[in-house]
Amino acid sequence: MQKIRILLIAFLLVVPNAVIVSAQSATQAPDASSTEQRKTSEPYTGDLSVFESPGREDRLQINRVMNILGISSGKAVADIGAGSGWFTVRAAKRVGHAGFVYAIDINPEAIRYMTERVQKEQIENVKAILSKPDDPLLPVKSVDAVLLLKTYHEVAHPITLLRNLRAALRPGAKVGVIDRNGNGENHGVGRDVVIREAKEAGYRLVQQYDFVKADNMDYFLVFTAAE
Repeated sequence: MQKIRILLIAFLLVVPNAVIVSAQSATQAPDASSTEQRKTSEPYTGDLSVFESPGREDRLQINRVMNILGISSGKAVADIGAGSGWFTVRAAKRVGHAGFVYAIDINPEAIRYMTERVQKEQIENVKAILSKPDDPLLPVKSVDAVLLLKTYHEVAHPITLLRNLRAALRPGAKVGVIDRNGNGENHGVGRDVVIREAKEAGYRLVQQYDFVKADNMDYFLVFTAAE
């Protein structure tokens, strides 16, 4: 009987401590769902001339894209993920001498390439900016329109980038995203993912299109800053 009493007392002493330890472990364990980062593609660092493929202007219907974004004479535009400057030079011609284009990229080689290109083509209304991966480093209230052309799937911290972009937007500014459906790491990202992340960053979707390519893989989303 004495032995049973001793075992019972020992059990009562051990079990509460085990419960406490277990509870503490559960509290201290990180929430995987809150720390997990979605997959993204590696930023392109190869031959920039690949973006100059013949017929790309027609395939993407880039003039229609600029019309939808309100890019016209005198406007200020940001080309985020400018690469070779393919869109930059077209936007620069559209806005004219009274307008301005910021060519944004995180790749120093792209900045060098674009700087040499605009000098060679005598385009005076373009400024190339070597940005941070999560901040375009644009001046406050500096742009009327922004385009991320086949770039969003490479952005490692898209919500932070979009939040940092907001200060650069003038009233009524439009932000366009052209990308292709994918899983993030295959040079594409689902449109629903982009819409969800933009909403979290403080934007609202105002228009969406599928005309940018005929393969039904590409999409064009237009956002404005939510009030």
